[in-house]
Amino acid sequence: MDRELMVMIVPDGFRLDWEVGKPDAGARPDRDAAQEALFARLSEDADRGLYDCAFETMAQNDLSPSVTYLLFLAAEYGRILLHLDTLEFLRDRAGFPREEADSAAQGSVLRAPFLVGAEYLDRDWVLRLWEGMHAVFQAEIRGFNGSAAEYFQQKNPALHPVGRVCFHLVENKAGEAPFAFLATYSSRRDEAGRTRHLPLQNALQEFRGDSGRLLQLLTTVHRARTTCSFLAALVDSGEIFQPLGFSADDAYAFLKEVEDYETAGIVCRIPDWWKVKTRHVGVEIAMGDKPPAMVGEEALLSFRVRLAVGGLEVSEEELQAILAQSEGLAYLKGRWVEVDHAKLREALSVFQKAMTDTKRHGFTLAEAMRFQLLGQAERTVGADTASAAVTVLQGTWLKDLMQRLARPREATAVECGEDFRAELRPYQRQGLGWLLAMQDLGVGACLADDMGLGKTVQVLALINRMRSAGGGKTLLVVPASLISNWESEVARFAPSIRVEVLHPSRKPGSGADTGDGADVWITTYGMLSRYEWLTKKTWEILVLDEAQAVKNPGTAQAKAVRKISARFRVAMTGTPIENRLGDLWALFDFLDKGLLGSRTEFSTFVKRLKTDASGYARLRQVIAPFLLRRLKTDRAVISDLPEKIEMKTYSSLSKRQAALYAGLIEELRVSLLEVDGIARRGVVLSTLMKCKQICNHPDQYLGQGTYDAADSGKFERLREICATIYEKRERVLVFTQFREITGALQSFLSEVFHHPGLVLHGGTPVPKRRDIVAAFQGDVYVPFLVLSLKAGGVGLNLTAAAHVVHFDRWWNPAVENQATDRAFRIGQKRNVVVHKFVAQGTIEERIDR
Repeated sequence: MDRELMVMIVPDGFRLDWEVGKPDAGARPDRDAAQEALFARLSEDADRGLYDCAFETMAQNDLSPSVTYLLFLAAEYGRILLHLDTLEFLRDRAGFPREEADSAAQGSVLRAPFLVGAEYLDRDWVLRLWEGMHAVFQAEIRGFNGSAAEYFQQKNPALHPVGRVCFHLVENKAGEAPFAFLATYSSRRDEAGRTRHLPLQNALQEFRGDSGRLLQLLTTVHRARTTCSFLAALVDSGEIFQPLGFSADDAYAFLKEVEDYETAGIVCRIPDWWKVKTRHVGVEIAMGDKPPAMVGEEALLSFRVRLAVGGLEVSEEELQAILAQSEGLAYLKGRWVEVDHAKLREALSVFQKAMTDTKRHGFTLAEAMRFQLLGQAERTVGADTASAAVTVLQGTWLKDLMQRLARPREATAVECGEDFRAELRPYQRQGLGWLLAMQDLGVGACLADDMGLGKTVQVLALINRMRSAGGGKTLLVVPASLISNWESEVARFAPSIRVEVLHPSRKPGSGADTGDGADVWITTYGMLSRYEWLTKKTWEILVLDEAQAVKNPGTAQAKAVRKISARFRVAMTGTPIENRLGDLWALFDFLDKGLLGSRTEFSTFVKRLKTDASGYARLRQVIAPFLLRRLKTDRAVISDLPEKIEMKTYSSLSKRQAALYAGLIEELRVSLLEVDGIARRGVVLSTLMKCKQICNHPDQYLGQGTYDAADSGKFERLREICATIYEKRERVLVFTQFREITGALQSFLSEVFHHPGLVLHGGTPVPKRRDIVAAFQGDVYVPFLVLSLKAGGVGLNLTAAAHVVHFDRWWNPAVENQATDRAFRIGQKRNVVVHKFVAQGTIEERIDR
């Protein structure tokens, strides 16, 4: 199997793990060797390993986006360090430049890919990472005998640390020349501890008679002058040592060489309007200034097209006037802009074509968002992106709408409808309001709340509200193992909703070929193609639970789902964006077709991310209004949650389980006619235990060792829960009262998690118990620990687990609670989700009640 190294963000840093992919199509020794070496280096000492990576020219070798991002963060620290002009004389006393690094850290967060633990990634996390690397620098430079420049040259001969010389160019509104130039150099700190920047002419006096030190100071200047003609003239004339007034032409010549100056190690402080590159000329299309005449994905948005030069809107006449000027810098509407005749003419041509083309048709919401993400507007209006950029902006109405949808806390409070028997938590009410807003807008919605936050109850509130208002029908598509769960949740929270199940395990009810006779129809992904009438009906709401089932659009079930017509589409998933962007495209292709472009267009966009990570921020911005994701770690959610979230997890019996269970009950009925007294009690107790064994797996009852997961509804349900836990790289405790099934559970879960887990039962020696607990609590990812209820119920501290599964139910709830408290106890810093398994229609329902 192909393995890919991945990075998980945690509050105190990061962890590494291996993502198991599809069978490898061919050997990739370079990539594999790079991964193994990086894993070994970072596992041994994360700070030192990252510090060394900061100064190496590393081939990415198709490394995962999360690893590539970590290496980018290392390189960013290296860039910041190399630009400190005080290193030469402060050396190890140079503290971490937090103030200088602050904006870089914020920008780095925006470039982050979708990765596990992204909720912990913020500016402070990045700064802490860099501070750890800086401690390594201080330790190394303290023991280095040469200069700082020699230290970095030893790290990598291609490195050029910034020198002490700085070039300043500012607008000079009060003087005769429009710009002022001054070269300075950094000197030792003053009495207040501040670094002093002195005019470069002072160096002539300071280093009089010591030409060697003067030449060393000017090393970066002489390095740059070899390729920069404007600078060479300043150096040769000696003007570099004097304050100078620059004309617009001089300033333009200087600014065009700035990139080369910085490469050579000269610090340049220049006007912001040049640094942020607003000097470029282009065409801007603002979509959605006013609300459309109708709602829905096909509604056409208003738009306006404008010319922009240096970020300023100009008319055709103004652009023609600028074209009449010579190339260079021009002062326009109170701002300096770049005049490039070729770009201006191209922009004018694109503008004229855009004005003609956009009059023929408007833009839908999906098109507007797609243009923002993929830059498709260039092709729409025929622009050459190399010379004239086409920027798509959100108009006033559209921008306000997208911001409101991306902030569900501002959603209007709504009621859940008649006979709804649950009190929604505040964030759940916000979720309901958001779903209704999406339904009114006529666009698809992805409800992606973390496991345990109540996605099901929010969707049921939506359906119940619609039912109370006399609305239409809902089609709910789920994995087969979730049918029982939905039936139980409907009965519990919204008993007035009439439910019909389309599945061979259920008898067909009235209207089973027309959609009449029920409010909600439940079927499975595998059954969709068997009921053709589903595609002939337009449903009011189509809900996909565990929507990752359609992540591969080429499968039969994904194609079947896309054939179904619905006015409002909802996808429910706990892990929409953890690792694979292809899954995200498939999800939104179902919800809001065209939002992320075609599959080919999106694949091209993803490939571009390897060289331009700024696209991640655009992607987040585009999907944010259509995806509601609250995590158990969100501050806005934590206050609404109990520390221990307990969930009933229902499963159906497989055919084999149902046959054995029915046979056992019949056997009990016959036995009870033949025995009495103490023997009768013994038969009943024995049968109860056998019933619980069948509910777990037929092979446990029969004493066989195969344990095929398909033969047990509980095993299939456990697979789905643990697949989500694995996507987030969380950990789980699985409790069972039966020691004999612990090995089968370990083998099964090792396949689900692609990692070996641990087992602890009554036969585990005490010294080994300590080792097991230490391994589960350690930094290396150990995803699960299977425990027998009595052996694992007391005396263990297992706070690394965020989930607890009670695979079978014990008679006494106090014993279960005692086991749960292995994770939910002092030292636990996260909410614990407790999954209590119940086999529907069996003795376990009685135990639960």
